[in-house]
Amino acid sequence: MSRFIENFLDPVVIERYGVSILQGVWITLGIGLAVVLTGTMLGLVLAVVRTFGNKPVNAVILLFVDWFRALPPLALILIVYFGLPNAGIVLPSVMVLWLSLSLVLAAFCEEVFWAGITATPQGQWLAGRATGLTLAQTLVFIILPQAIRMAIPPLTNRAINITKNTSLGSAIGVSDVLGRAMATQSLASDATPLMLAAIIYVIVFTPMVVASRLIERRFAPGRPR
Repeated sequence: MSRFIENFLDPVVIERYGVSILQGVWITLGIGLAVVLTGTMLGLVLAVVRTFGNKPVNAVILLFVDWFRALPPLALILIVYFGLPNAGIVLPSVMVLWLSLSLVLAAFCEEVFWAGITATPQGQWLAGRATGLTLAQTLVFIILPQAIRMAIPPLTNRAINITKNTSLGSAIGVSDVLGRAMATQSLASDATPLMLAAIIYVIVFTPMVVASRLIERRFAPGRPR
């Protein structure tokens, strides 16, 4: 046990670097929140546009969704970070991380929202049109509220996963929790900074996981409002 503590929970290392690593939490949460907001909204917009049935536009949307769902987030981050400068576009590492993860999340969210839209009974569309609403009005006021309700449970899990993926930013120098832990690990000469980062992730994300479970139960299909 003493050997384990010495290598993974060295109190001297924790005292020296703990505060610095802990400060990375705000970067992790800040980028994560920005990614969730941007990716979710873009996914919703794409699903709404797809509803109008324009075949060329839908083909582009499907291509976008398939590409970004298939591409590993780390590969996309590295492509954007090292590829765009060759085209004369230089972005800060934080912006590269935000942009890359937002596109990945948007691809998944589009499919989730689209599934909610298509799962809404056809009679809801007919009822809306029968009352004199346009297609757009029927979509906004009748279909989307139901579709979003059905989409909330899978979206919460996806949001947590994409927020944890902010740790991939350490590969391009983003100074989040993992980035700071990796930077100090070489100075500490043991695994204590990485263990500390792991503990921080557990403390931060466990309440989110519990909350997502409660949200899933609250918005489960068939449950009354």
